Amino acid sequence: MMKQQLEAIRKSALDAIAHCDATEELESLRIKYLGKKGELTAVLKQMGKLSPEERPVMGQAANEVRSALESAIDSARVRLAAAKLEQQLRDEAVDVTIPGKPVRIGRKHPMYLALDEIKDIFVGMGFTILDGPEVELSYYNFDRLNAEEGHPSRDWSDTFYFDEDSRVMLRSQTSPMQIHAMDTMKPPIRILAPGRVYRKDEVDATHSPMFHQVEGMVIDKGVTMADLKGTLNTVIEKLYGKGTVTRFRPHHFPFTEPSCEMDIQCHKCGGKGCPTCKGEGWIEVLGAGMVHPKVLEMSGIDPEIYSGWAFGMGLERMAMGRFKIADLRLIFENDVRFLEQF
Repeated sequence: MMKQQLEAIRKSALDAIAHCDATEELESLRIKYLGKKGELTAVLKQMGKLSPEERPVMGQAANEVRSALESAIDSARVRLAAAKLEQQLRDEAVDVTIPGKPVRIGRKHPMYLALDEIKDIFVGMGFTILDGPEVELSYYNFDRLNAEEGHPSRDWSDTFYFDEDSRVMLRSQTSPMQIHAMDTMKPPIRILAPGRVYRKDEVDATHSPMFHQVEGMVIDKGVTMADLKGTLNTVIEKLYGKGTVTRFRPHHFPFTEPSCEMDIQCHKCGGKGCPTCKGEGWIEVLGAGMVHPKVLEMSGIDPEIYSGWAFGMGLERMAMGRFKIADLRLIFENDVRFLEQF
């Protein structure tokens, strides 16, 4: 009787598995025949009613049925997986004759286009490009640059500090790179250090609390103010074209002496006065001067033997002049319609 049951289970199960066309259905068949409450298990529970001589024979027959069903299920899984993959390949086939989706090509920001040009000019003059930390110690940002305690630029209303002791800060200028360079390099030194700087300065649309500067410095024997002016005029003409009008005005910086600011004639009005230049006809682009002897001494460089010059230019303003941009806000807004022009 049990042998007939086993044979009936084997036949019906193999037939159902052979005609199965879904993995979910196959799993249901496995549970139906081989599960804990399946038909084969139910038959095996009757083994206790058999005589000792019949039990091994029926046990072997039951194992053969289980093995046959498991083998058939494994084969069915492979068959169904292959069929599913084939159907998926048909459904997801790519029609190579259909036109592709247009890919929008990104463009470099005009500010970084200007920076690339500035780097190329200075590298061609033998300068080394340096990068430095945006979180700086006031020791490098002020003390080593001859800006003593009480200097207005050190005030909390102007500078982003991290601690109550005013020691750790977001750098307010790229000038600390002068000190890092002099601490790690020996003269002659020619470095260019671009980067972000931070000041609590957003009084109007021409200022931003975060902006970019490009710091430059030369330390060597026999360096003069004439070298500074000649270098900067060359850079401006390469950026803005031959005959660009510039002017140098006396100024004061604690880390240079003598000091100056450099202006270019407004690209928008040609010097007549307009909103871009605030009616002055000129746009300030950088501050510069001869490196102060105290700064050289604090860096272990003898000012009796070496001299140098340094400058810090505003990258946003350089880009505005280079690409005739009238409003500083366009630099920061990232309006795609504006950026696509470059």
